[in-house]
Amino acid sequence: VQLQASGGGLVQVGGSLRLSCAASGNNIRGYSTAWFRQAPGKEREFVAFSKGNGGSTDYLDSVKGRFTISRDNTRNTVTLQMNTLKPEDTAVYSCAASRTIIWSSRFRDDQYAYWGKGTQVTVSS
Repeated sequence: VQLQASGGGLVQVGGSLRLSCAASGNNIRGYSTAWFRQAPGKEREFVAFSKGNGGSTDYLDSVKGRFTISRDNTRNTVTLQMNTLKPEDTAVYSCAASRTIIWSSRFRDDQYAYWGKGTQVTVSS
């Protein structure tokens, strides 16, 4: 499966952005998907997870209640709705997918076989 992330941009503190990850080559339904982000000078970190076939979701603690991951299997997309954005949310966001992800490993970027090119999110104060 190929992934293409989009929707990043510049937003003020407290604003919202909606990131999309368009999949092609195969239907995303059976894939577990995730969003990761990487800020300058920092390691890539897990942000949100959606288990394949309508399974569970999970989030980084600092984004719980502000970010929502969802999928549209008809449009073959995975979306990350980001609300109440903070300067510390500034990063390059990437989507990832894999057929099989062990729940306890959902945070690990090395568990994902497919990656989309990142999209920049900048939150200005």
